[in-house]
Amino acid sequence: MITTRGVDVRVAARLLLSDLTLHIAPGDRIGLVGRNGAGKTTLLATLAGRLRPAAGTVTRTGPVGYLAQDSRAADPAVTVTGRILSARGLDTAVQDLRAAEHAMATADPHDQRAQRRAMAAYTRAEAEFQARGGYPAEAEAARVAAGVGLSGPVLDSPLGALSGGQRRRVELARILFADHATLLLDEPTNHLDADAVAWLRGYLAGYPGGLVLISHDVPLLAGTVNRVFHLDPQRATVDVHNTGWDAYLAQRAADERRRARERANAERKAAALHAQADRMRANVATAVTARSMARRADRMLAALEPVRQAERTARIRLPEPAPCGRMPLGAVGLAKSYGGRAVLDGLDLAVDRGSRLVVLGPNGAGKTTLLRMLAGREAPDAGRVVPGPGLRLGYFAQEHDTIDPGRTVRENLAAAAPGLTDGDVRHVLGAFLFRGDDADKPAGVLSGGEKTRLALAGLVHSGANVLLLDEPTNNLDPASRAEVLAAVGGYPGAIVLVTHDPGAVEALRPDRVLLLPGGDEDLWSEDYLGLVAEGEVF
Repeated sequence: MITTRGVDVRVAARLLLSDLTLHIAPGDRIGLVGRNGAGKTTLLATLAGRLRPAAGTVTRTGPVGYLAQDSRAADPAVTVTGRILSARGLDTAVQDLRAAEHAMATADPHDQRAQRRAMAAYTRAEAEFQARGGYPAEAEAARVAAGVGLSGPVLDSPLGALSGGQRRRVELARILFADHATLLLDEPTNHLDADAVAWLRGYLAGYPGGLVLISHDVPLLAGTVNRVFHLDPQRATVDVHNTGWDAYLAQRAADERRRARERANAERKAAALHAQADRMRANVATAVTARSMARRADRMLAALEPVRQAERTARIRLPEPAPCGRMPLGAVGLAKSYGGRAVLDGLDLAVDRGSRLVVLGPNGAGKTTLLRMLAGREAPDAGRVVPGPGLRLGYFAQEHDTIDPGRTVRENLAAAAPGLTDGDVRHVLGAFLFRGDDADKPAGVLSGGEKTRLALAGLVHSGANVLLLDEPTNNLDPASRAEVLAAVGGYPGAIVLVTHDPGAVEALRPDRVLLLPGGDEDLWSEDYLGLVAEGEVF
């Protein structure tokens, strides 16, 4: 259970939310919605205790599980199973039990004292293991892991050998397994395939504790939430709707129509009163009444709720590509392994001028690794990347590691486009919805959607003729996503795209597909579209 009283939420000098009083009880499944940059991620981090409110109090009752957009798993040497079990302390209990079993098996059969010590240690270890849930808890952890798409050999893999998408699945599984009183989940479907999203929808719909969910996955919201908190950044407040998703949409549309009718009626009546007052002012006998009428009309207009402005949409565009040769980018024999596991093995690739290639494969197949090697961010174990004549690369990283969190928004763009004047930098940022004080925010406090916009802004003046785009629609609200898809569709240069978003593939209109982990290349066919969100193993 979480309760806020009189909470103000700020980022630097900007007030996001004012005098916020909310209550999240067991059984509440709340969709936290609003445009990118409205403050959803910041509010969720404040509810979780990761950020302090500028004013007011946040009271938490019971353990809270928090999945951040940029969550990072712990020690890279820890296995997937160990990380998930650690949510209930079962990882150490399992290790102690295995050690006790080994000690019993290797104890000297002629040394009764050693055998008694080993038996006593095993009894203690088994009691601790059972106290933390024992074998049923282990089975439950395996079910949760399988639900989010982690199964088979990957469960014994160290975290350091996993892709970014797999690591986030591990953190999601760990939080769900922990059995918290309240869950705070920021874009939990990022990096999930269609089966995992369907499983998560069913799991959250039946969750008995409190839940606050940020997601741009409309079917997930429609299938889980029974309350909606809508953040209105213009009014620095949260509108609470105690309904499910479909009823919320209908109620919001009805409220808009009601406000429009009320404003039209009030403006019509006020105009009539003002007109009557103007006619009566010339007569001394009715001048006092005329002034009273005018004041009444003014009060009528002042009592109206301020007009709610339409939410702004980023004007996203991609760079004008510089001239280049027929094949600006290629690769020969690329190979890469993590922890002894081969991710890529002998991959050849040719990216022709203006070509459009989509890379498909399950999480952990090496999609992000391939783009990082092509971008020069990671060295292959074997093979080489071949830059062609006139190559200019633009790289969008799904983990936003092209952004320096210690720099401001403005400083990040200035570093990405050193040829721009300060005025030009602010103009570009304004088009991507970073206006006024937003330009001087530290990049480290940005939401995932804001980081996506900033990373794309850094490409605008790059002159890139080959774009490497790794999940460019993650964390975006529907309007911003539509802008990104339109920009991708209209870009005349070459694109290599990694995505789980079928809409992004449709916007790309690919001419070829690269299937990982096998490395097979094929001409694009609509038959492949159904595999995009499913994350099939090829």
